[in-house]
Amino acid sequence: MDVRIQAIHFDATDKLVAFINKKAERLQRHNPAITTVDVKLSVVKPETAMNKEAVISVYQPQDELVASKTADSFEEAVDLCLEAIERQMEKRKEKK
Repeated sequence: MDVRIQAIHFDATDKLVAFINKKAERLQRHNPAITTVDVKLSVVKPETAMNKEAVISVYQPQDELVASKTADSFEEAVDLCLEAIERQMEKRKEKK
């Protein structure tokens, strides 16, 4: 699985990159066929409390799941996105 992290207009710390990689690896427990996880991090203007945005795209064969969340910290936004993607995966499994 390939995890690509894109920090828009800032440099992501090593700690944040390690956190995202660790959380993304957990997705493979739900579906080992996942090929790529794209993570886009940005700071939303104006400078308010809830201004850290994460957009996560998960690519699997013949399917793409996307979640976008805004929170106080990038870690929290990533957690919220991954929870949303896990729910989408569960719904897809139920349909099949």
